[in-house]
Amino acid sequence: MDIQNYLHKRIEIINAYLENHIPLDNQYPAEIYRAMRYSVFAGGKRIRPILTLATAELLNGNIQRVLPVACAIELIHTYSLIHDDLPYMDNDDYRRGKLTCHKQFGEAIAILAGNALLMLAMQFITNSQSKAKLDSRLQTRILKELTVASGFAGMVGGQIVDTESENKSVDFDTVYYIHTHKTGALLCSSIRIGAILSNANKSQLQRLTRFGNALGLMFQITDDILDEMDNRFQLQKIGKRDRIRGKATFPSVIGIEKSKDTVAQLYTDCQNIMHPFGKKAEALVAIAELVAKRIE
Repeated sequence: MDIQNYLHKRIEIINAYLENHIPLDNQYPAEIYRAMRYSVFAGGKRIRPILTLATAELLNGNIQRVLPVACAIELIHTYSLIHDDLPYMDNDDYRRGKLTCHKQFGEAIAILAGNALLMLAMQFITNSQSKAKLDSRLQTRILKELTVASGFAGMVGGQIVDTESENKSVDFDTVYYIHTHKTGALLCSSIRIGAILSNANKSQLQRLTRFGNALGLMFQITDDILDEMDNRFQLQKIGKRDRIRGKATFPSVIGIEKSKDTVAQLYTDCQNIMHPFGKKAEALVAIAELVAKRIE
């Protein structure tokens, strides 16, 4: 399939929804809306909401029903990046080739913009006026899925261990925990939510969860490798930051070559897991291939 064309069209759909549902900065207090929109429209790849839509398509789900939740996931991801970039976290000045939110608007506004995006994500899911209104049972299930993936048992838990591990000698299990929680949890949840909203049966959900776990881990390992290789074009930010900060990464624990071997194995796993779905899975498998090939 023409994966680039596929991604381009899905990004257009996602951006249109976000454009229409994030408040404009012509109302009071304008600065918070300006900061929110600055970060959301800073050039993200929209990989998480695209995975949600692609999973729904795989299962013949209703894309319009899934779209608001897919966009909610993107808001959660963006909020996490704003806070990650802050001085007390990763202290990054640039993201996606642009000044980070706190560099553009100040730390206080950046923190509040992240908080506001997280709350707006909840509104996307619970909006009773949406054409894709979810019943209370589905709302509860989706909210539980997202809060677990984003909270102390998922993304936040990974961030905590990531921060605590800086400039320390850590073992493989620790770096595996960081990657599968800090990055993998929300990415996998993006796929699971697309499946849940498309009435996946138990077997389908289990298979897609395995795929999501493999893809999420592969995504973060390739990020580690690109940072170590100082590939600024792919990273869209200054490389070798992980080494400077003493971050726990796959290359720092098992080396570059073994990290690349792990990526290759995870990509093979992704292909094998999705094989029973046949041609319907081509978009998800193609995305996995793009992730794997980032380090070539």
